Amino acid sequence: MIGLREVLREWGRIGVAGFGGPPVHIAMLRELCVERRRWITAREFEDANAACGLLPGPASTQMAIFCALRVAGVPGALVGGVAFIVPGVVLLIALAAISLSQSPPLWIRGLGAGAGAAVLAVVLQAGVALARSSLSAHSGVRLVRALVYVAVGAAAAALAGAGVVLALLACGALELLIRRGIGPRGQLSMVAAPGLAVLAVTGAAALPALAWTAFKVGALSYGGGYVIVPIMQTDAVDIHHWMTDGQFLNAVALGQLTPGPVVQTVAAVGYAAAGLGGAILASVVAFAPSFVLVFAVLGGGRFERLRTNLSARAFLDGAGPAAVGAILGTLVPLSGGIHEPWQAAVAVAAAAALFAARLGTAVVLLAAAGIGMTVALSGGPIG
Repeated sequence: MIGLREVLREWGRIGVAGFGGPPVHIAMLRELCVERRRWITAREFEDANAACGLLPGPASTQMAIFCALRVAGVPGALVGGVAFIVPGVVLLIALAAISLSQSPPLWIRGLGAGAGAAVLAVVLQAGVALARSSLSAHSGVRLVRALVYVAVGAAAAALAGAGVVLALLACGALELLIRRGIGPRGQLSMVAAPGLAVLAVTGAAALPALAWTAFKVGALSYGGGYVIVPIMQTDAVDIHHWMTDGQFLNAVALGQLTPGPVVQTVAAVGYAAAGLGGAILASVVAFAPSFVLVFAVLGGGRFERLRTNLSARAFLDGAGPAAVGAILGTLVPLSGGIHEPWQAAVAVAAAAALFAARLGTAVVLLAAAGIGMTVALSGGPIG
């Protein structure tokens, strides 16, 4: 066991420097825990990373919590998780306060308009990469079902944003029932469908709208951080009207330009809904399930049993492809935030940079942000 000060320092360093999303976070955690300090074996780290992929919520955040749990116990997990999460959330709230003010500076408006356009390409890249990975694990009839789940998720995100969560859960439950059959042996277990279990216990009617939105973001985002985008957009823009399409797209862009997981974008939604208090509430509610899941499901060596649990695997084989489809489908509502021809050109150029030139996400977003600021400061239209 190591001291809490060391956990605070090392995990805080990753939280501050973790630009680039989950791949960067995982690489930094591995370099710290496996290669440099040898606190965790390479095999154990790989097993934990795979297990986090089976859980809803931000996988890199869960890995940060898990690694801190392994080296410093429950107190270390709490300190490490908070140290990893807080820097990005604080920076995002500060940027949201500026961009969502009544008269935001011209440069921040241009930054959001440029980076927001590039977000379409980033989301497309994430969806394509996840689709390749998800579908490659299936063949024959299972591949056909996986393609159907992808289509269901895409349709839910594009046409009925409020139904994204239900679509993910329904696809997961259907695949589980197909694999095991309906009956006593086919019943869903807590391990197989943690999102369903939590959903049943909590209930939307008992929670304020913002807390419920944040809970869905943190507890039901199967398939990676980008699947939260359609969930948040439906609630924030279409149902509660906390933000416009353009403001939401800018918030997603700011979430990409700050260190930390994509899930922290919910802080900007919270700020739009209820100011600083709403941003803090949304952040706490969205990240709390990650701590609960790591403690309850991955603590005490249970992560290896989760990996081999057939019910868990079956549920995720249905929910996972649906989540990929939801990511791709969210391109439809996100495109509503593009208002100017130059933004469309930036989106196309960003896609070319990501797919053809294979530039990094952070580089592309920063370049797009720079273009947006240049257009704004030169008197061009920014929507």
